[in-house]
Amino acid sequence: QRQCMGCRERRAKRELIRVVRGTDGTVSLDFGGKLNGRGAYICPNGDCLAKAQKSRGLERSFKAAVPKDVYEQLLKELEAETNE
Repeated sequence: QRQCMGCRERRAKRELIRVVRGTDGTVSLDFGGKLNGRGAYICPNGDCLAKAQKSRGLERSFKAAVPKDVYEQLLKELEAETNE
């Protein structure tokens, strides 16, 4: 069980998408769940990503600032993955 950083609901790990802050400080989506770094989870929809941005859930989880352009990139990646 993992908690979504947007809606704060607990779900099975396989139902969520991992957002990872790598050792070099870059933030990206980890659809496979295998990348190295600190992970946080969100539901596979843009609404939860927007809620996570508004509540600063990812910043708290990563203990680091997440730039706005990173959120835009994450949203594009999320939309591209869900449309496939």
